[in-house]
Amino acid sequence: MTDTGLGRAAIDDPAALLRTFGSVRAVLFDFDGPVCDLFGGRATADVARQVKRTARRHWGPLDAAVEECDDSHGILRPLREMYERSVPRPSALPLELAEAAVTDMERHAVRTAAPTPHLHALVELLLGLGKRLVVVSNNAEGPIREYLARLGLGPKFDGVFGRSPHDARLMKPHPDCVHRALRHLALPAADCLLVGDQLTDLGAARSAGTGFLGFTRHAVRALEMAEGGADAVVASYLPVVRAADGPPARVAAP
Repeated sequence: MTDTGLGRAAIDDPAALLRTFGSVRAVLFDFDGPVCDLFGGRATADVARQVKRTARRHWGPLDAAVEECDDSHGILRPLREMYERSVPRPSALPLELAEAAVTDMERHAVRTAAPTPHLHALVELLLGLGKRLVVVSNNAEGPIREYLARLGLGPKFDGVFGRSPHDARLMKPHPDCVHRALRHLALPAADCLLVGDQLTDLGAARSAGTGFLGFTRHAVRALEMAEGGADAVVASYLPVVRAADGPPARVAAP
């Protein structure tokens, strides 16, 4: 997540933010951004090129949406859509190899990924308020679990709900991972808040019916989130953590 300055595009009222957290029973964190800086600004075009080379060997010419994509995660959905449109249906091997390549890249990335500043303090604050915590992500579940375990956060999260390895069309903004989390939590969507740094996270939250806290330092994206119905948008967890120490902003667990 790149710091480009936020200006007045975000809501930064610590008391209101604590009330936003305090009014829910569970918090659903996206992974890359809200929990860690997974790739540290590194491009993933090499993996996308690998996926395309494999697909060409098995399928021949690729759809323009696949051919023009240079993002490792972004290519998974159009690749799946191309497969579904093809008549007769081609080999599914490129889909399986693409999923394996992206997961392997994530597994390497979590070994050096930096945790989001003040994440541990926010986790402890939310747990102290009686909130249940889960991860909902377009990343694979295995690397996420490995990362949480490395940070000592594994036991603090109630579950991890990542990318479906069988159908990339279910990645956010599709609400599939959110729906799976809600079933696991056995809570109504209205009792949950999703923390995400992308508009796709906002789309998944709105489709599923959860609240949404935008987490971004991009001014334009923050404004789009606010205009798109986010409950709040923040550039850092620090104001929330600091507000918890001040009497006017204290929020009791429901």
